Amino acid sequence: MRLTAEPVSRLIEEFTKLPGIGPKTAQRLTFYLLRVPAEDVKELAKAIIEVKEKIIFCSTCFNITEKDPCFICEGTGRDRSSICVVEEPLDVLALERTGEYNGLYHVLHGAISPMEGMGPENLKIDQLLRRLRVGTVQEVILATNPNLEGEATAMYVSRLIKGLGPKVTRLARGLPIGGDLEYADEITLTRALEGRREV
Repeated sequence: MRLTAEPVSRLIEEFTKLPGIGPKTAQRLTFYLLRVPAEDVKELAKAIIEVKEKIIFCSTCFNITEKDPCFICEGTGRDRSSICVVEEPLDVLALERTGEYNGLYHVLHGAISPMEGMGPENLKIDQLLRRLRVGTVQEVILATNPNLEGEATAMYVSRLIKGLGPKVTRLARGLPIGGDLEYADEITLTRALEGRREV
């Protein structure tokens, strides 16, 4: 016997597919949407569709953007002698919020994780190496997450970069082990940037 209408069940099911959303949260979100004005729901749906239709990856750094190249890669006031390598676009937002880093970025779109079937070939590592072969970058800051996968990725990338010329540094240990950059506060990220060390 079905307890709720089919559209309600379907929406709950779709919400549970989102990361961090369990069945109870999915139900709360669904019933919240049932209570708000239809116009608000339409605006939410429109925003979701726009993200899928208008957002692309920058062909240089692989951050998310509306136009290619992204505003960071195109920005004239950026320090082009350094590239900060991060796992995800959310990490770029976290570092930008600190106001301490003014260089360029490179988004790998993940970390090496054999358990999840993510090898180096699944990441944007080759594209990073191509950028570095141009020869204008003097420092590569490895800002992968301070967990097992992030450390493995940083070690792998640093070995590939060693022969290309730029100094390779790693964020200082102001970040908690096992944490994600996107959840770190600005002060912790600022200290981690300031205390980076050569790999």
